[in-house]
Amino acid sequence: MLRCAELGLSDEALAGMSMGMVYDLLIEKGNDQENYPYMATQDDFDNF
Repeated sequence: MLRCAELGLSDEALAGMSMGMVYDLLIEKGNDQENYPYMATQDDFDNF
């Protein structure tokens, strides 16, 4: 519940969400803190 409170999720909001949705929100919040040093270019996409 502490992590849900940090995300600003109320009991009513949680009632309409699955555990997977909550986990996704927590993961995305963690990813927001990361610094990704490489940005893909068009050549990277073309080679993919």
